[in-house]
Amino acid sequence: MNFHKTDIDWCTHTWNPVTGCRHGCDYCYARRYTIRFQPHGTERPMETGVTSFEGGSTGIKVDAPGCYAVYQPVKLMDENGEYVRSTSCPKGFAPTIRYYTLDFPKKRLIPARVFVSSLGDLFGKWVPDHWIKAVFASCRDAPQHTYLFLTKNPEHYCIYEDADPSGIPTQKNFWYGTTANCATDFLGHCRANTLAWFHGEYNANTFLSIEPLVESIGDTGLASLYNFQWLIIGAMTGPGSKDRQPAEVSARGLSAQAAGELPRAEGRRRHLPAGPDRR
Repeated sequence: MNFHKTDIDWCTHTWNPVTGCRHGCDYCYARRYTIRFQPHGTERPMETGVTSFEGGSTGIKVDAPGCYAVYQPVKLMDENGEYVRSTSCPKGFAPTIRYYTLDFPKKRLIPARVFVSSLGDLFGKWVPDHWIKAVFASCRDAPQHTYLFLTKNPEHYCIYEDADPSGIPTQKNFWYGTTANCATDFLGHCRANTLAWFHGEYNANTFLSIEPLVESIGDTGLASLYNFQWLIIGAMTGPGSKDRQPAEVSARGLSAQAAGELPRAEGRRRHLPAGPDRR
């Protein structure tokens, strides 16, 4: 869960101080990736210091209902008590904060474009505000990087801004996004409209991720694309993706339909407009 160089083409690195999610998306790559590192078979985590929220400082700690805190990689033991390996995911895909990773941004001096919590949703409804505050503090301490946050719960951006006296960071190296991958995500009080309101209210950098695009976003969705500073558009990949390829994904579809003003780009993903400068 260190700063990892990534092949994701809209960032240079990923950093996962918080992992886990409860949205239950059937196309979730993060769940498939994370469960590879959870305890398997006869492996048992050494859970020294498993306590309630009020106490404990080592091992695994219950930090909120169903949420966990880890202060160091957890050792896994076999049925005879012999060490097997260490893991950063002792609770699998359950929401978990890794306090020992919070100084990673400061340790990397070379500027990076960082996707924060690529293996979870930092702004999920279940995430305690003190987790978010700890992550923001780490980001503020390492201003050489550009930080990209992505959630399916953009309302938490607004709620957090009201709850924390220091507010949500709106410096130019902080970018806030949401995922909208079907028509209902553009209607009424939806993710896309909430993010557009957040941008207007707080003058924060915002981006919209239409990835994976699993169905047509309709005329309302197409008309909404101009409300964002940066768009990420891409098809679904992985298991089950063959049957979920809307027309917009093929033949440069979405960029062509969104009127001639949006710049074209080749390939599976299109970035419209360019978004933050690549570090």
